Amino acid sequence: MVRTRFAPSPTGYLHIGGARTALFSWAYARKHKGQFILRIEDTDLERSTDESVQAIFDGMSWLGLEHDEGPFFQMQRMPRYKQVIQQLLDQGHAYHCYCSKEELDTMREAQRAKGEKPRYDGRCRHRTTSAHGIDPVVRFKNPQDGVVIIEDMVKGRVAISNGELDDLVIARPDGTPTYNFCVVIDDWDMEITHVIRGDDHLNNTPRQINILQALGAPLPIYAHVPMILGHDGERLSKRHGAVSVMQYFEDGYLPEALLNYLARLSWAHGDDELFSLEQFIEWFDLDAISKSPAKFDPEKLSWVNQQYIKSTDNARLVELAKPFMSQDCCDPAHGPDPVEVFGLLKERVSTLEELADAAVYFYRPLEAHEDLRKQHLTAAAKPALEALTDKLAEVEWSRPGLSALIKEICAAHRLKMPQIAMPLRVMITGETQTPSVDAVMFLIGRDEVIRRVRSHLIRYPAD
Repeated sequence: MVRTRFAPSPTGYLHIGGARTALFSWAYARKHKGQFILRIEDTDLERSTDESVQAIFDGMSWLGLEHDEGPFFQMQRMPRYKQVIQQLLDQGHAYHCYCSKEELDTMREAQRAKGEKPRYDGRCRHRTTSAHGIDPVVRFKNPQDGVVIIEDMVKGRVAISNGELDDLVIARPDGTPTYNFCVVIDDWDMEITHVIRGDDHLNNTPRQINILQALGAPLPIYAHVPMILGHDGERLSKRHGAVSVMQYFEDGYLPEALLNYLARLSWAHGDDELFSLEQFIEWFDLDAISKSPAKFDPEKLSWVNQQYIKSTDNARLVELAKPFMSQDCCDPAHGPDPVEVFGLLKERVSTLEELADAAVYFYRPLEAHEDLRKQHLTAAAKPALEALTDKLAEVEWSRPGLSALIKEICAAHRLKMPQIAMPLRVMITGETQTPSVDAVMFLIGRDEVIRRVRSHLIRYPAD
């Protein structure tokens, strides 16, 4: 059975790169009717926080990437790690290193001076005595000969000479195991068949393979996916825009849109841009992942989100946008049916936040900017607007009825449609960019439209 895992460190939010790794791991397990495991790698006690753990849970939950087992926490598995470390010591695959920090610094400076790669030289490999007053680390005794072969499902065959690898620290002076060691034991114990992770971990893989082989443990299949870069080719960071998954939730993106976009970073199925999660699972495979880094394009993500908003049921949009409407001090329960309002507006927005902002004038009047008032509430338009207002009380309140009335007033006053529609739009909505003015008027309702127009005509008479 295929068993994949997502193993983030709780030292911050769930970022875009991590979310894509989780998506690939989850989708591969789902495609092969396998299991997806969530593991929290929290051995970095100084940086790991409960808030970060919750941020990971929140991000995974919002995206809908449900796990089949876990979450497992490494700090709860300390006895197991220490047991295996002792096993490696007893079998001669690990040893205590008593080198002080000063001694290691001196060693590396000497290597740099000779133009050599700084690395531990194994001076404690055969030491049989302890050093007074020094708590030793435990190092894995890496093979000194041969080559580690990684049959990577993304990178292809990767060969690393053991001569390039030094002896990895697997336990700190206080006895706590290190990240690279815990990962190995976790993947072994949890019977992970496929390790799908960022290619920044590729350098760790040869040492991890050597530890597994020393333990006589089966090797998982590795797939190292390329990094996600900003538009400038640099590693994705906050200066390129939001990199936290939950920031996109707060900005009004749909989870299915974000997943669709993330799936297309370093993976493709022909020219298909938009697809359901079910289609992605059916199409996805590791050998279709590109070796090249992907570039994160916020504008493309916004376009994808816009397409999803357009195709989303209006009633669902209302539920999703309610928090944003509250931020705008709008209550969709008081005013026109928000299902109809959102149906009118959703073609024009890219996020739920934009959708809620665009709907504000349907639920409370917005004050027109002084420049807009001066530009559009002209002396030429005022008589026509007054005449229009007088007839609004009796007109058939429908889009066709309102449209016919506006055209009638334009003809009677020898004005073009924009000369009436634009000032009318400004008085009713406070804005110049809205859907068709007859559609807006119809949804806002007869009494409120009349009240708003008259309020402007009284307060802002054209000179």
